[in-house]
Amino acid sequence: MDIIFKPIGTIYSPFEETTGVPIQPSAAIGIRGRIVIFDEFIEGLKDLDGFSHITLIYHLHLIKTFSLHVIPFVDKVERGVFSTRAPARPNPIGLSVVRLIEVKDNNVIIENVDIVNGTPLLDIKPYVPGCENYDNEYKIGWLTENINKLNEMKSDGRF
Repeated sequence: MDIIFKPIGTIYSPFEETTGVPIQPSAAIGIRGRIVIFDEFIEGLKDLDGFSHITLIYHLHLIKTFSLHVIPFVDKVERGVFSTRAPARPNPIGLSVVRLIEVKDNNVIIENVDIVNGTPLLDIKPYVPGCENYDNEYKIGWLTENINKLNEMKSDGRF
């Protein structure tokens, strides 16, 4: 079965290559970017400007291979790819919650961008904490020992 996605726009950022990109939006505070929505999808932006944050779903277009085992940026131990947020995945789909600054025509200005310039955007969803948060008890597995490293790490281009 083939699954085919059609980009709805393009994400622009200051990052021209994977090396040096913050590995999560929390490590990209204040970094601005812009999304240009393709003309046929502009009407879908109606009412988006009422949200402070949006979830971007995008194609990690520079990823050419994947592995079921990876060494995450914040660790030195090989982990199963599905227990990480590493980009080298069987389906190279990225997910970032970013701050929405402005919607004007087909331009969406965003902040806290951890995405490479020219990335194809697949979808936008409003970030709604009440929808995402089931309770206050979370387990974060192997990341428990490494969570403090997220905000200081940058991509070294290994994926």
